Amino acid sequence: MRVFGIDFTSAPRPAKPITVAVGRLIAGPSPVYALESVRELTTFTAFEAFLREPGPWVGGFDLPFGQPRSLIEHEGWPDAWPAFVRFYCGHPRERLRERFRAWCDSRPPGDKFAWRRADKPAGSSPAMRWTNPPVAWMMHAGIERMLAAGLVFPAHQHPAGRRPRLGTGRHRIALEAYPGFTARQICRGSYKSDAAAQQTPARAGNRRLIVSGLVSGTAGLAPKLTLSTHWRRKLVADGGGDLLDAVICGLQAAHACLQPGYGLPRDLDPLEGWIASVPAGET
Repeated sequence: MRVFGIDFTSAPRPAKPITVAVGRLIAGPSPVYALESVRELTTFTAFEAFLREPGPWVGGFDLPFGQPRSLIEHEGWPDAWPAFVRFYCGHPRERLRERFRAWCDSRPPGDKFAWRRADKPAGSSPAMRWTNPPVAWMMHAGIERMLAAGLVFPAHQHPAGRRPRLGTGRHRIALEAYPGFTARQICRGSYKSDAAAQQTPARAGNRRLIVSGLVSGTAGLAPKLTLSTHWRRKLVADGGGDLLDAVICGLQAAHACLQPGYGLPRDLDPLEGWIASVPAGET
């Protein structure tokens, strides 16, 4: 089974591309995720072409697929997921930013943001955050393109018990991923920075530690990572962490493929979705 890991950016360009790890899940008593190559997509046109590559394949995408139900209901926005995606992505960022700020301004200190059920156990930023990191704009830039490409979203379109199975048809299956959750199972220290001055030996050491944990299987994921010496060196050398994040997204998607129903909670909210590899019991 082909499994992709996608480290997404809302403004792809040569200096900061959408990074795609290309690998295969090899199932069995000791499953592995075998990294084959890494692609760099520098435009949304290239990203859209990637999304339409024939299946079957599964992708772990590092961007929010939904927003908190509490925020959506408060604003009176559409509460059916496909309609909400089109509504959200069809609105200018400036208008959405106004509503986000209004929500935060009305809340007490220490409880400014709305959260999805999966965000806090994953340790991710709230999906409505529009700066540092701007995950709300990552969703704005990516999710409607993914929906338009005809991808299948098990956490949003299929109730428990009727989610598509691996090896059936030509499905292209999209799962939300968040690499920070898995990285922290191995190392709590910072391992990346987009600022060259902050790409320190200590962070390189943390990346080396994380890669070793992924290979040895100590990150809480079912498959172990296998990769060439060339790619192992590249993952450690990349100070921005995009290569490592893409690989972790692929591993999280591969792990989900080995779980019944992709490991999604049976009572998940299809408007909010879920993050692959985050145990349902951690809410």
